Amino acid sequence: MSADARSEAIWITGIGACSALGPDADALADALEQGRSGVALQPGEPARGVPPFAAAAVTLALGQDMPPAQRNLHDRHSLMALHAAREAWAHAGLPATAAAPERSAVAWGTGLGGSNALQQSYTEHLVKEVPRIHPYTVVRVMANSAASHLAMKYGLKAAMLTISNACASSAQAIGEALMLMRQGRADVALVGGSEAMLNPGSVAAWQAMGVMAAADAEDPSRSCRPFDDARKGLVLGEGSAALVLETASHARARGASALAVLAGYGHSVDAVHLSRPDADGQERALRAALKDAGIEPGQVGYVNAHGTATDVGDTVECESLMRVFGQRGVPVSATKALHGHLIGAGGALELVACVQALRRGKLPASANVRSSVLEEIADVIRETRDFDRSKAIVSNSFAFGGSNVSLVINAA
Repeated sequence: MSADARSEAIWITGIGACSALGPDADALADALEQGRSGVALQPGEPARGVPPFAAAAVTLALGQDMPPAQRNLHDRHSLMALHAAREAWAHAGLPATAAAPERSAVAWGTGLGGSNALQQSYTEHLVKEVPRIHPYTVVRVMANSAASHLAMKYGLKAAMLTISNACASSAQAIGEALMLMRQGRADVALVGGSEAMLNPGSVAAWQAMGVMAAADAEDPSRSCRPFDDARKGLVLGEGSAALVLETASHARARGASALAVLAGYGHSVDAVHLSRPDADGQERALRAALKDAGIEPGQVGYVNAHGTATDVGDTVECESLMRVFGQRGVPVSATKALHGHLIGAGGALELVACVQALRRGKLPASANVRSSVLEEIADVIRETRDFDRSKAIVSNSFAFGGSNVSLVINAA
């Protein structure tokens, strides 16, 4: 690896999103600025033991531009991936397919991949006397299905990375793509993540684990309350987010400009517990990301917290933030309150939200906070604030299994 490859900046030149907050990245940013929630009461399947639940569901019709035979190859999560990627690719101003396929890569994250197709096949097998399993079940379910479709659509032949590390999946995919590009193995990378697990089987499993918040009786849209004293657990969401990464020299050569610079990546493993977070591991990821970006804690102006609204999770994350940035040392908010927890796609969607905050100069509030003892140690943003664009932004993604990822972006 040459010194030039190691030192060259990696630009974000395109972004795209598909979430309960709307069909694109601007709708996402608008909703976060306005404090508009995408969380609503979902019917569930009470007759099959899945009571109504609060979740952030995508209502957009997907894959309508495809012939039915082609759409039939896709699980819901890969249709979402194509939707977000189309916006990001067009936003970057790239040709319909990569100009140099052998120098163009894809890196994608997902927690469960094609869980809807998996549920469909199990239901058919267990309920029907003569089941007819869909012939494309395997290619719909496989975790790398979304990345494969993206590689074929855009001619991405340098590398295909699929990361399935629970809630850190897409954040880690973005970080690993950054490393790959620094190694000089690609000039362009399409990165992000997608998740669609609001099917009865997946929801039942989350309900059984006891970490999902009950729907707020007065207003289901306020069911997710990160950092609030009355928080009761996470609210699931679904969707996708995509970003185009380019080496600065490649982007300049074609006349493109940077939306932001992907400056740092930190990854650590707790190796302590399958589901209980650990402040030591989170601190290591944060410090590694800052070191990788070549900045000090005081140069960070905002942290998009993992902030799932679980009792232990929010407390531990505030502790790790205090260790790195000091008591109330950096503004912090958790956008999951509005778009839900996208599990494997959460890191990518939240990084897009961070890019939008940097571009617009507005920090999103942490919605639904009424009272919080955690504000004694964390500067929780209650109302939208102006952002100093000379500062950097950190996005945290901390996963079951103990995988921790922090990403750093700043202005070009």
